[in-house]
Amino acid sequence: MSEESFVNPAATVDLLVEKEGKILLIERLRNPFKGYWALPGGYLDCGKENLEEAAVRELEEETSLVTRVEDLELVGVYSDPERDPRGHVISHVYFAKKYSGKLKAADDAKSAKYFSFDELPQLAFDHNKIIGDYLRRENEFY
Repeated sequence: MSEESFVNPAATVDLLVEKEGKILLIERLRNPFKGYWALPGGYLDCGKENLEEAAVRELEEETSLVTRVEDLELVGVYSDPERDPRGHVISHVYFAKKYSGKLKAADDAKSAKYFSFDELPQLAFDHNKIIGDYLRRENEFY
């Protein structure tokens, strides 16, 4: 394959934020999946930040919550070429071990709230799989 025909996938981050045994989700304001619930997250600003910095930025932009790079833990990487209808998008999922601030939806989020793990709404992308993998991983440690 020649260098001219090489196509790079996009990089995104998603965040797992828990409070009192519930998971934070945002209601998407735009397509794809407008009106569906999703983990907070978004695209890496290519050439301007690393993945952890993108995770910190996206959490604050969408939820008004603040975390720090050192308070993030990588949970997994999701690279199925079909996971996003916009194209091949690789998501890097982080757990925010610590965060602060008052929850308020902003930017690409119409609303934001915490959901019980056993009463999740219909989720966008592969976020059901991500949350399921996270719960299985957490149960292995306890």
